[in-house]
Amino acid sequence: MRYMKKYAKYITKARKLKAKHAAIIPAGTIVTGEWVRLKCQFGCSGYGKTLTCPPYSPTPERTKRMIADYEQALLIHGGEDADISDIVYTLEREIFLDGYHKAFGMGAGPCDLCEKCAKSCRYPDSARPSMEACGIDVFSTVRANGFPIQVLKTETCKGNYYGLVLIE
Repeated sequence: MRYMKKYAKYITKARKLKAKHAAIIPAGTIVTGEWVRLKCQFGCSGYGKTLTCPPYSPTPERTKRMIADYEQALLIHGGEDADISDIVYTLEREIFLDGYHKAFGMGAGPCDLCEKCAKSCRYPDSARPSMEACGIDVFSTVRANGFPIQVLKTETCKGNYYGLVLIE
């Protein structure tokens, strides 16, 4: 509970940035899986097209080891009108400047900072991989923390999009 007060301003800021909801979650509830990366490779047209996507992004095993270095994370829920990756970047930066030097964010979906990715990232300060690109099972992670998420069965279904900032 002490974490809730300590990080309350980041939850408030996420809402101001158009997140539907945000919450501090235990890092131990973040689920990774090798299969997630395969879903990127065999199911996403963005695979291999940006430096924040597989095969360039951290592997699920590396992500799992990295998450073990953290106790808390900020889980951010946005709808179709929220730019989750921008919200994640903005909050990661603020959290870092507040003295949490290990802050690291992961957005949703392929990077869209450039029309076409270059051989070397033009925006390494703000480009972040998505949770899925790092092997995070977003469905299991989100559900374990009481957030809504469904498989989109038609193109007219409204999506739930998620981002994450590892804090300490």
